Amino acid sequence: MTDTGQRKASQTLQKDSPDSPEESAARSAPGRGGGDPGSRGRTTIADGVVEKIAGLAARDVDGVHAMGGGLARTFGAVRDRVPGGSKSVSRGVKAEVGEVQTAIDLEIVVEYGVSIADVTQDVRENVITAVERMTGLEVVEVNIAVSDVKLPDEDDDEQPGRLQ
Repeated sequence: MTDTGQRKASQTLQKDSPDSPEESAARSAPGRGGGDPGSRGRTTIADGVVEKIAGLAARDVDGVHAMGGGLARTFGAVRDRVPGGSKSVSRGVKAEVGEVQTAIDLEIVVEYGVSIADVTQDVRENVITAVERMTGLEVVEVNIAVSDVKLPDEDDDEQPGRLQ
């Protein structure tokens, strides 16, 4: 008898015997198509999704005043004040997403008096943790460009009500 024939005979004999509770549950469980349900199909994550997650995670760090360069912040501040407009959480963030990995570039403005090295380390750790936890992607690098320092006596470009 061939190996396949032996398996069929064995399965036939097992069907005639009473089922254990585990076997009954396994047979009646949904997804009997074979294999782990998590491996049936593909999931793709858009660059914008990773950019939003990274932007929110970077903003959560103390010492980060704003995201993006001067011109991007100015246009963003105007767009944020337009009725019906929404705040862009991905301003200052660029992500390149592959099938299992992502790379992220951030442009930030830090508060005056904070340690830039400490702030960028905290931003990097927070972004990596958030993106990997929420997407399952491996973050291979987070490049951070500090484009400005917010001085205490400077007007804030993002304060509401400045548009005339």
